Amino acid sequence: MQTRQMALVTGASSGIGAEYARRLAARGWHTVLVARRGPRLDELAHRLRKETGTTVETLVADLSAPGDLTRVTERAAAGDIAFLVNSAGINGYGPFAELEPGLMTKVIDVNVTALTTLTRAAVPGMLEHGHGTIVNVASQIAFAGSLPPHPLPHRAIYAGTKGYVLTFTRTLASELSGTPLRVQALAPGLVDTEFHLSRGLEPVREHDTPARPLGGIPATKVVEASLAALDAGEVVCVPGLPGHDPIERLVEAEVAIRRSSRAAGGSVPTQGARSRQA
Repeated sequence: MQTRQMALVTGASSGIGAEYARRLAARGWHTVLVARRGPRLDELAHRLRKETGTTVETLVADLSAPGDLTRVTERAAAGDIAFLVNSAGINGYGPFAELEPGLMTKVIDVNVTALTTLTRAAVPGMLEHGHGTIVNVASQIAFAGSLPPHPLPHRAIYAGTKGYVLTFTRTLASELSGTPLRVQALAPGLVDTEFHLSRGLEPVREHDTPARPLGGIPATKVVEASLAALDAGEVVCVPGLPGHDPIERLVEAEVAIRRSSRAAGGSVPTQGARSRQA
């Protein structure tokens, strides 16, 4: 018996998540949409059902709340999810020494804990059925650790979480190499969405939605790049990056760093290498 194509998309009320939901539904995928804003989810679900004839479930959830995460995790682990898009994320921008502890914890809970938990819930079913796709939304900021604020925001926690997403996803892809699963870290730069209108404690209110573009690449282009990279078998997708050479050079640099600890008979310098400011 053939199972239905079912996708679960977090952060589906706007931006990359909403665009991924639209694109997958247009391709015939049935969807489970997850976000904090119920009215937004209901509006999108109604439109997708009408335009595509697909089945759309909605789960209103704050992924930083343990009870809500449990509900979404149970749905992800049901065994029918063949495409998981972990797009939910909050930024918590601000100087580290001044960042509210509650917001700091929330950023880690949403960007790291929920993403990891949902991936773990979905992978066994994908392996059992012999197919599956996971897209974890990281950020180009994951590559910008040494760059100072201005024009980039104060972002130590956010950048750290996105660095985790990048490393976790790349490592998972390596672990699952040879299986039918596709795994991707999607790392866009500035995207024209509502993301920067809120630090994340509360979702963006409806009347705060911008009437004109905020700047950056459209979410449609981000999702197009992601889908094309999946078809090409690329684990790291950086929309707008001309060619894959920078990623390959990054891998080469990582290999060189690991090998350095085994150089000269295993001797290690007493002073570690310093990272250069870009």
